[in-house]
Amino acid sequence: MSSNSLDFEAPIQVILERIELLKLRPRTPERHEELQQLRLQVDSLREEIYSKLSPWQQVLVARHPNRPHTLDYVDQIFSEFTEFHGDRRFGDDPAIVCGLAYLHKDPVVIVGHQKGRGTRENIRRNFGYAKPEGYRKALRAMRLAEKFQRPVVAFVDTPAAYPGLESEERGVAEAIATNLREMSMLRVPILVVISGEGGSGGALGLALGDRIMIQEHSIFSVIPPEGCAAILWRDPEKKISAAEALKITAPDLVKLQVVDEVIPEPLGGAHVDPKAAAKFVKVALVRNLETVSQISIDELVTARYQKYRRMGDVGLTTRTTDSTELSKAGSEEVDGSRGQGKSPDR
Repeated sequence: MSSNSLDFEAPIQVILERIELLKLRPRTPERHEELQQLRLQVDSLREEIYSKLSPWQQVLVARHPNRPHTLDYVDQIFSEFTEFHGDRRFGDDPAIVCGLAYLHKDPVVIVGHQKGRGTRENIRRNFGYAKPEGYRKALRAMRLAEKFQRPVVAFVDTPAAYPGLESEERGVAEAIATNLREMSMLRVPILVVISGEGGSGGALGLALGDRIMIQEHSIFSVIPPEGCAAILWRDPEKKISAAEALKITAPDLVKLQVVDEVIPEPLGGAHVDPKAAAKFVKVALVRNLETVSQISIDELVTARYQKYRRMGDVGLTTRTTDSTELSKAGSEEVDGSRGQGKSPDR
């Protein structure tokens, strides 16, 4: 089995290995027919498996090492990318990339988390865990976007902000909070694509915008499932239960009105066909950029503010109703008890 194959993909991997062996043999009509049949089996299995992924399996897909990252999407979707470096205060953070580019003929500013491929690259990118200078670099890029009236396109893919000592010393919480404040008032359109693992405040530091899009097999959460399990159950092995309770998958997030749109992925996930995944993302970006560009900037900023104010109301009406009904039921029970000459339980 491939080292990058997920456990639940084992039946697919067996057939893929069979296909690779057949490719090494001389081509014959019979062998060609067999290859076609095996490829159809792979598609059928992928459709079956990926149509009923559990929340924890979605987490694993979002973390897949072959999943495209920000620079992969930049190469496939944008043109004339010019990267920025440094926050003008401390240094450069390779875990966040920023730069100028064109989406079709529209000039945009790109900010995004960047994980690495392989051990050496992952160490250089700090496995996508951004430090304060990364968020300040992103804010510098977004302020330039505002100055020159360029929309911002943000790609979110991080487990969390880096929690190390040096990160705390340089004010990571303040850096994220400043980004949230400034992005809420930024006078240019902001499009956000959650392209992998949107974890904790590290994700939120780039994820405040006018249109929040999430790829089909990405996740977005206030805390990683392992951290949630360690806090609530004192047992990291409860991560599967935590993933389900957190409601971190794309359909759940749409239902909760945390994200606006789900971007489809190729069958089997973006890691199977990164070019096809990039095409889906490009279509969504172009369409949403055209929509928000037709709205006046004053209306856009007001709508952005109201969008995040409403998020805290999700489920509030239901909970209030339930509480009222419970209170009413309790009162009736007490009254009934009194009518029968009984004292209510205390």
